[in-house]
Amino acid sequence: MIDLYYAATPNGQKVKLFLEEAGLAYKQIQINLHDGDQFKPEFLAVSPNNKIPAIVDHDPKDKKGPISVFESGAILLYLAEKSGKFLPVGFRERIEVNEWLFWQVGGLGPMAGQVHHFKKFATERVPYAIERYEKEVNRLYKVLDKRLEGRNFVVGEYSIADMATYPWVVPYETQGQRLEDFPNLKLWFERISARPAVKKVYT
Repeated sequence: MIDLYYAATPNGQKVKLFLEEAGLAYKQIQINLHDGDQFKPEFLAVSPNNKIPAIVDHDPKDKKGPISVFESGAILLYLAEKSGKFLPVGFRERIEVNEWLFWQVGGLGPMAGQVHHFKKFATERVPYAIERYEKEVNRLYKVLDKRLEGRNFVVGEYSIADMATYPWVVPYETQGQRLEDFPNLKLWFERISARPAVKKVYT
């Protein structure tokens, strides 16, 4: 059994997507970010950076007792290695998946997150910041659109690279983007949206 410490943010959705796609048994533990659950000692023991998601796997591969994992990218890699799913076995393909996973973790996620912050949560409107981060998200969408030309998924078959990226494209309107401007990305987005596990997570 896996404990999933969760809130319905893009990063939280990434891990829930994997668990549903892989059919792994999990217990969802809701973390109320507005009430400050992420700062409680029992959560910090699992996620010292006070961010969701985090997991505790009560049946890890080494059979040495429960193990906790924090940071969404690290969790996706851990679960892929545990289950043997959604991570290619081929040397070069695995490197590509890692590249695009870290592209999302280090680029699309933080930049889109800044757009969300300055549009929805900042106490004062800062046009310069909004414009700056919207432009950077637009650039990153173009990078992804180019990558998806002639491809169904980011790398080969559906993988953790897709699971990591999709939740950050879901709120594209908040990010000031139009999917019609990115035809390859739009087809990819629609393809993933139609998956049963994705529908379940987003219902």
